[in-house]
Amino acid sequence: MEFPLPEAARRYVAAHLHDDPAHLALQARRHPHLPVPELVRQIQARQKARIKLPTWADNQELIFPPALSVEQASSERTATYKAGLVAGASQLADLTGGFGADAAHFAAVVSQVDYVERDAKLAAVVAYNLQQLGIANVTTHATDAAAFLKASGQHYDWLFLDPARRDQRGGKTFRLADCEPDVPRLLPLLLRHAPRILLKTSPMLDIELAIQELKHVRRLWVIAVDNEVKEVLYELGEEPAIDPERLAVNLRRDGSQQDFRLNRAREARAVARYAEAQQYLYEPNAAILKAGAFKSIGTAFELLKLHQHSHLYTSQELRADFPGRIFRILATEKADGPSLKAHLGPEGRAHVTTRNFPESVADFRRRTGIREGGDIYLFATTDLRGRLVVLVCEKVAAPIPA
Repeated sequence: MEFPLPEAARRYVAAHLHDDPAHLALQARRHPHLPVPELVRQIQARQKARIKLPTWADNQELIFPPALSVEQASSERTATYKAGLVAGASQLADLTGGFGADAAHFAAVVSQVDYVERDAKLAAVVAYNLQQLGIANVTTHATDAAAFLKASGQHYDWLFLDPARRDQRGGKTFRLADCEPDVPRLLPLLLRHAPRILLKTSPMLDIELAIQELKHVRRLWVIAVDNEVKEVLYELGEEPAIDPERLAVNLRRDGSQQDFRLNRAREARAVARYAEAQQYLYEPNAAILKAGAFKSIGTAFELLKLHQHSHLYTSQELRADFPGRIFRILATEKADGPSLKAHLGPEGRAHVTTRNFPESVADFRRRTGIREGGDIYLFATTDLRGRLVVLVCEKVAAPIPA
């Protein structure tokens, strides 16, 4: 790919930025003087970046790599959060640079960043993009992590790694040892070059297994964006650790965030109390559940659990600061269509969640005929006595952040 793009190519990308890439590819013969297949890949990558990296997607000066690199890149929101964890450091090396989103955000809070990427073409694109973004304190290196550290002899405040999460056949991996680079194997080398390592993993990787594999986890963060877990971060240090602190973080659409701290010892000591549904229903955000807070979240907010395996909580008095969704319970019904539809409008719409329930949401909708939408929320679950019930709820408005 030539960069910067020639003016005619830039005009083509700008004109077709919102068009169907497959349709554009079929019309390539209409533009014989343009490298349409490559420009279509640019458009496709920008479209994938529009939600994760909107500032970059709108920047016509940037060159985009293949879409997979964009898919694996951090979003602006998660990259900004990670940068806050290392703010004030003098030197950081991003050893798995990729599209450069994390390196660019680290550069805003760290004096000097070394970007390391084994794909020389991708590294060249990132070097060009950083120049267009006016970021001058990042040095790019086209090599792999181990070779770079062995050759440099440099000592850093932080090392950052985001191992590739796909195997050679394109499948997803579930253990750190199956990722590239193999961080558990490289750990002695990494710790010789920095006292602190920040490791990003896919939420699909098992947290407990990762702690066992790494042995040096000081603390970890489960990061969700708008209640969808996006990544798990681990801070590794020189001393082995057994029970690191966990912080479940939900970055919300309004710019606020919900945090909840726990570790395995506190979770094990927590004693869940159970009750039938009371006035309010609480659903923890996804980061809390991924972090493993199944009992301690209830004790922290003095809530009662509906069932051991439901992970839904209730109370008579409102706990407005609960880190998750809060609902007012209007009725408890049997899990059949007629009794539920009496609570719905003439269009028979409601939002449906199933927890510890033998049907999926799709199966529940097919059986009951209830369509998506409206202001009513239905929670199909199992109660304290083992009965299948549906809680008919309305959402409690979130408090305005202070």
